[in-house]
Amino acid sequence: MDFATLFAWFVMGLLSLVVVAVIVGLGSLPGQVAKARSHPHAEAINVASWIGLACGGILWPFALIWAYLPFSSASTSESSEVDQLRQQVATLEAELAALKSASTHASS
Repeated sequence: MDFATLFAWFVMGLLSLVVVAVIVGLGSLPGQVAKARSHPHAEAINVASWIGLACGGILWPFALIWAYLPFSSASTSESSEVDQLRQQVATLEAELAALKSASTHASS
C-alpha cells in the first residue's frame, strides 16, 4: 500500500465519523429542543425524531416542528387549582375543628 491509499482510507474513516456525528446530532435535536422548552410530549418527540431519521428523514421535520409548537399550560393551571382546593379544604377542616371544640366546651 502506498501513502495515497492509506490517506484515502483515513479520510474515508474520518468522513464516516463525521456522518455518524451529524446523524446523532440531528436525531437528538428535536428531543433536546422539546426538553429545553419543558414540552409535555418531549419523549414522544424524541422517539418521532429517531423514527423519522430511520425512515429516511421523512418524519424528522415534523418532529422538529412539533418540538417548537406552543403547548397549553393546562397542567400548570390544573396544579394551581388543586393547590387552591387544598387550601380551601385545610381552611374548612380548621373551621370544623374549631366548631367541634366550641360545641364540646358549650355542652360541658
